[in-house]
Amino acid sequence: MNRFLSHATNRIDAKGRVSVPSSFRGVLAKLDIRELYCFQDFVFPAISAGGPELLDRFERQIADEDPFSPQANEMSLLIHGGGVFMKLDQEGRLMVTDFIRDFTGITNEVTFVGRADHFQLWAPQVFQETQATARQERRLRGLRPG
Repeated sequence: MNRFLSHATNRIDAKGRVSVPSSFRGVLAKLDIRELYCFQDFVFPAISAGGPELLDRFERQIADEDPFSPQANEMSLLIHGGGVFMKLDQEGRLMVTDFIRDFTGITNEVTFVGRADHFQLWAPQVFQETQATARQERRLRGLRPG
């Protein structure tokens, strides 16, 4: 499988690390992603994480704009000013830094959420509530997944 699917919640250990779900580590290995580009999501209180090609995609969008345009400046502010590179340790754990905690409200657990070509880190309760709201809104509009 070469997509991040499903979700899982893991506890943060005493040293501030969390194990990335094995299925997500498998996708990272298959895609040969050794360094994660992590950024503050544009819509949700979540950190989005993927390979360097995720950053490349955003930078191509910026390059298509006038470099002095408000759109290019806003995008750079979000993807460069709101992004960092991170690595997993040898055991497949990610350090839950202040960058992650401050933006997401994560405290002692992390919910990992697959988003096809990347995944997200959420505070568990916020993810559950946001997913329930999205499901309800689709139901009200008469839309069904798939």
